[in-house]
Amino acid sequence: MSARPGRRRVTLTDVASLAQVDRSVVSRVLSGDPRLNVREETRDRVRRAIEQLGYRPDPIARSLRTRRAEAFGLLIPDFSNPVYASIIKGAEAAAVRRGCVLMTGSLAGAGYEPRQYVDVLGRGRVDGVLLAGADATGELVDQLQRLEVPWLLLNRRLPGAHRHVTLDDERAATLAVGHLVELGHRRVAHLAGPPEADTAQRRRAGYERAVRAAGLQVRDDLLVATDYTSTGGAAGMAELMALDPPPTAVFVANVAAAVGALYAARRAGRSVPEDVSVVAVHDLPLAAYLEPPLTTVRMPVEELGARALELLATTPPESDIAEVIAGPMELVIRGSTAPLPA
Repeated sequence: MSARPGRRRVTLTDVASLAQVDRSVVSRVLSGDPRLNVREETRDRVRRAIEQLGYRPDPIARSLRTRRAEAFGLLIPDFSNPVYASIIKGAEAAAVRRGCVLMTGSLAGAGYEPRQYVDVLGRGRVDGVLLAGADATGELVDQLQRLEVPWLLLNRRLPGAHRHVTLDDERAATLAVGHLVELGHRRVAHLAGPPEADTAQRRRAGYERAVRAAGLQVRDDLLVATDYTSTGGAAGMAELMALDPPPTAVFVANVAAAVGALYAARRAGRSVPEDVSVVAVHDLPLAAYLEPPLTTVRMPVEELGARALELLATTPPESDIAEVIAGPMELVIRGSTAPLPA
């Protein structure tokens, strides 16, 4: 007898009456309270009454009792970056496993200022917030702390903020550049991300380390910073292709920028990979369908989202978190890279 139009909603009192127990016993059976000291026969009677009446707990009343919203927030910079779809997928799966929901919002172009988003989520709507991308500023962290909302930085570090879970971006960059060097390339450029982005800084550090390890020189003219978009990638690649001589290989900071980079190389009359090899961080299904198919470093992006949600849900808000998701990570070789032509 679950609630239907024209019928009264089944209550906890109804279940207690049918099972001939106190309301508190029903409540504690539902919550799985290990301290409840009743016979198994009584528990079975309560369960049968719940099933017979079709009782469903009131989520609002339950949240008032537990002081938990059974929801988590995830704020990302922009929905247009396809990498965040995988992060959301992983975080959402972890939330569902905990019987919770994930509320996702974009900090770009949604009509909300970032601080407004945080203020709305902080009104008891979520049990914690994941902050991703360069828009996850110290100001937002301070605001969450004032609102007493647990938070965790996702693939982002901030000075003085000691709660973050990241990918090993430096190692990914080293894998990518090492692949190009093994193919014989010596004039290897880096189409980097925004200088203020923590991910971009780590990928650039990996690029520079791999270049030096190969006995090559890090050259300022082979380093071009742009944003993580196809438009930014196209503009940065055009700048690299205008060099005299141009690089024979380019390591791109992410897949979205690499899409624009492939376009700009063709516009400049350069063939990929005959004239210039291209490799990017992150692997997405679309990478295999580009022309040519894009060589990438596959990162544990879904695992990052899932682990971040688990840490946010299970770690006390005053505890430090500094975890790196190291693997699985793999170089996926496709048609955009080739040996340096003789």
